[in-house]
Amino acid sequence: MSLRLPLRQLAAKRVPPQALAARFASSEATAPAELAKTSSFAPYQWEDPLKVESTMLSEEEVSIMEMARSYCQEKLAPRVTEAYRTENFDRSILSEMGELGLLGPTIDGYGCAGVSSVAYGLVAREVERIDSGYRSAMSVQSSLVMHPINAFGSKQLKEKYLPRLAKGELVGCFGLTEPDHGSDPAGMTTEAREAPGGGGFLISGAKTWISNAPIADVFVVWAKCQWDGKIRGFVLDKGMKGLSAPAIKNKTALRASITGSIFMDEVSVPAEQMLDVQGLKGPFSCLNNARFGISFGAVGALEEAIRITREYALERKQFKKPLAGFQLVQQKLANAHMEAAIGLVSCVQLGRLKDSGNWSPEMVSIMKRNNCQKALDHSRILMEVFGGNAASDEYPIARIAYNLHTVSTYEARLPPPTETLSRLVPFSELELGLQAAILVSFNTDTQEGGILTLHICSSSHTSAGEVFFVPSSSWSPAAPAANKTGA
Repeated sequence: MSLRLPLRQLAAKRVPPQALAARFASSEATAPAELAKTSSFAPYQWEDPLKVESTMLSEEEVSIMEMARSYCQEKLAPRVTEAYRTENFDRSILSEMGELGLLGPTIDGYGCAGVSSVAYGLVAREVERIDSGYRSAMSVQSSLVMHPINAFGSKQLKEKYLPRLAKGELVGCFGLTEPDHGSDPAGMTTEAREAPGGGGFLISGAKTWISNAPIADVFVVWAKCQWDGKIRGFVLDKGMKGLSAPAIKNKTALRASITGSIFMDEVSVPAEQMLDVQGLKGPFSCLNNARFGISFGAVGALEEAIRITREYALERKQFKKPLAGFQLVQQKLANAHMEAAIGLVSCVQLGRLKDSGNWSPEMVSIMKRNNCQKALDHSRILMEVFGGNAASDEYPIARIAYNLHTVSTYEARLPPPTETLSRLVPFSELELGLQAAILVSFNTDTQEGGILTLHICSSSHTSAGEVFFVPSSSWSPAAPAANKTGA
């Protein structure tokens, strides 16, 4: 089954993503008036608790979701256990995804499908039902390699790479993280300098924890430029002198995907291979797109954890009745079920905002943090239902939980630093001269977890827009200036 061909046939009548987002935000998305008048309830479907699939998606999005689900269940599910055991990624998976149009699907032209962001998110959800590593490989190809080439590359670069990346003929990777600079990309030491005589650049440095790197044909690498100190992106090709990408082995998570390092020793890159973007906004635009897909994917992983736990609890009997008959087991499933349902609805809303141009990095950060953390927490809780059997890879629950630990870490670790949380506080509240307190979870590399109080102080005590954190126990409203422990 091919996604690309049907979309070309429907091109004349399909609704553009922007119009689709506007339509779902209008009254067209509401239920018919005659249905609202009835007093009866609709049947409840635990697989689609808030009727996202039946009421919130376009026909095209449903078709894409069903096609992706069919592919994942028929082609990916039978491979994943052995792939996880042997730490082996089958490169042909990306070719299969390319055949279906699942790579770079939101890009218009260059052999890409040009579908809505919601459709892409739904694909990520289906792939991550099988394994987070498979979704990671797809996300890297689409959001971290194809996106920057499409957004910042010349027409020549787009024509050179995008069609073959879309088909899965070429595999790409994204080099940002360094051995000593994970959450701090601005501190990167990978350096680009102008080649003697001009006409290109020489890049030296190292990147680590790079998905797809050992099998990559195309490397989108970010380096600090010697001549002005600004970060820029460069597209490197496999086989360039001085470029190597050894695999990282013996991982305890994401074993079904392939991860490696990138080493560059005076790699000569032609001038036309440099992307037209300066600073961190280039890589961050890639990460925002990746986080969007991860938000959907985490929901898919949690939904799969719920499904297999429900199935196990119905079959496994203790004390002469199924585990599902015990209320504590029911509570674990119900709590996870609730979070997955809420997470999916929120993702679809974010997708509509993205397609209409009304999204922001803060929105993506909220969704990525929430969905990954909830999926991780509840998958760990659901492991308890399996007892000792959770230790066997015949049951996927432990694999799901181990993978989600990594998913929660990459593209921004969890929980975020408190200064990131402080940016989400509306500054209009400060300008109004209000005093309020917000409880936030706190965890950094240097302090233990706990509760802090964020005090928003009146302008008589602080300058406009000043935000600082103090422990609740030590707050003194009489002398706010003395309370500052960190801005």
